[in-house]
Amino acid sequence: MPQRHFSLDDHCLYSVYFAPRGAVRMTVMGMQIAQRHLSAFDRLIGVVGDAGSGKSILMRGMFPGLELSNDDNGVNVRPLPILDLDGGGFYQPHTYHIDMRFEMAFTQVHVLADAVKEAIHRGRRVVVEHFELLYPHLDMNAELLIGVGEDIIVTRPTLFGPEPQDIADIAFKSIKYRRMAHTAEDLVERYLWDPYHGEYTHSDVHHGFVLEFDQCPDVDLDLLEAWVLDHIAQNLPVCYVDDEHIRFGEKLHHCTGPRMHVTSTGQIENFRVLKEFRFDPIRAKFLLVGLVGEPTGNLRDLNQIRL
Repeated sequence: MPQRHFSLDDHCLYSVYFAPRGAVRMTVMGMQIAQRHLSAFDRLIGVVGDAGSGKSILMRGMFPGLELSNDDNGVNVRPLPILDLDGGGFYQPHTYHIDMRFEMAFTQVHVLADAVKEAIHRGRRVVVEHFELLYPHLDMNAELLIGVGEDIIVTRPTLFGPEPQDIADIAFKSIKYRRMAHTAEDLVERYLWDPYHGEYTHSDVHHGFVLEFDQCPDVDLDLLEAWVLDHIAQNLPVCYVDDEHIRFGEKLHHCTGPRMHVTSTGQIENFRVLKEFRFDPIRAKFLLVGLVGEPTGNLRDLNQIRL
């Protein structure tokens, strides 16, 4: 008789997390998702979201040591490991990774689908990025489905859904706010760099960002907002430099999430900062809050669930 493997997520429809900016925070989030949601018996994990949203970094956190098929250092390794399940002899991987958007340039989708089904049949685990592209060619949904946009949505689909495209639609629609917020956050960091660099930590809010200080900074928030709005009006190009830097126009800026930006500052919509530092009495932190996108009428509604 087949054994039933129970999960703490058996009765969980969705779990929603902020999608953090920066490689370290995203890696830690991947570790937390693995601890809370991943079962040792899961064989098919689907991930959906736009390029640059942090899916691969999230996977590194969830599966330390996993060889990513879209890794810049390994893209010339052929054949794709999952297409050669017997090629490793005794030393075969337990977990395989596929980036569908990348692999579709080399291999037909039905071949990839057959390889995934064969790997699962052999008791292997397969992690599929851009799972919505593979799903129509499979006869199964993912056991664990993760969408990465402004939020990270974690769900265990059943025969009644959700469909991968449903999660992808949410992720693709919301990612623009994360890009705008991160770019605005880096502009604020540039303004604060000399007097306060290293004296705050980063946190999150819907359609925005939070900088947390131990002591209330001596910063005129009206001047800060005006300075950022001026740089938005200049429509400066925002360019990736390397894994730790971007460039605003000609100015180099340190950033741990250099792919998560709009391409020019003029694409940041409706930037504003709350005109006072908010105090968190439990953690004794002073919060600088920056927002983008549509205004909200009630500060306490910023983090309402938006699925």
